[in-house]
Amino acid sequence: MTGEHAAPLGSTGVTTSVLGLGSWNTWDRMAFGDAVHLIRTAVDAGITLFDVAHYDMGPHAEGSRTDQIFGEAVRAAGIGRDEYQLCGKLWLWDYPRTGFAEQLDTALARAGVDHADLVVVGDYREPPDVPRIVTAVAEQIRRGRFTGWGVNNWLAADLDAALEFAEREGLPAPGFAQLKYSVVRRSMAEGPFYGAHFAAGRLALQASDIFEGGVLLGNRTPERKIGADVGGIRESIVDAAGELGRIAAQFGVSSAQLALAFCLEYEPVANVLFGVSSARQLADNLGALRVRAEYGAEVRSAVEHLWLDRGVDPGGSW
Repeated sequence: MTGEHAAPLGSTGVTTSVLGLGSWNTWDRMAFGDAVHLIRTAVDAGITLFDVAHYDMGPHAEGSRTDQIFGEAVRAAGIGRDEYQLCGKLWLWDYPRTGFAEQLDTALARAGVDHADLVVVGDYREPPDVPRIVTAVAEQIRRGRFTGWGVNNWLAADLDAALEFAEREGLPAPGFAQLKYSVVRRSMAEGPFYGAHFAAGRLALQASDIFEGGVLLGNRTPERKIGADVGGIRESIVDAAGELGRIAAQFGVSSAQLALAFCLEYEPVANVLFGVSSARQLADNLGALRVRAEYGAEVRSAVEHLWLDRGVDPGGSW
């Protein structure tokens, strides 16, 4: 992956690879030596962004060591801190009782680093105190703990409020949105709410959950935890996996490559996150860059009929 496959992540001030590694429990799904090899291979291939969270809050209070394993594997692979970007999470499940400074203290210590490059602020049950959140994020940026931030699982109205408050107060605004975006789930990113911000250049899109936890690639019953089934369309996605495979075969590529190329071809997408558990899967996914270069818009046209969440309201649900 060369410099042509890097892009600014919105207004964050961070330029990173268009492909990134990040998924729940990625690093504890394989032997430690395999994790070291996978991370080394990814960095050597030009993947510089790693989305790594501390999962021990709200519904994620599961005692996962995936973030610690990542830090240990990076060091074992001989990768310097200046060779990659770390994107962490700040959770709103227990905020402000557990503040951002405290969360960062824990998360950075577990990963064995002194700063992140980016954070994603997200996941809440109750209406968020947007001014307080934006102000608290700005303070952590001022302290040099990370450079820019984005949002995850925010209702569109709350995002609007954050952008407006940040502009009015002269504070760092969220520069990207990490959203479910895939061949089958498009309404949140392409609908009139988030889509308007992308079209105006106020935000970049970081596509996540692009394989639906493997369901879109034909794994009907994933053993690992996967994202919420917004709109109740997962059964339809199971059915769509076969069709995606047939279309991919017409291009002479894998389903994963086609699904990735689809995301990369959408102009607002600055970065696509995916999870893998082997170097073989990583090598296959990297082939999506060639697929996108060779076929471009043809890929999106070929799978247009697989857009399954057209009826999901992007302003009122995740």
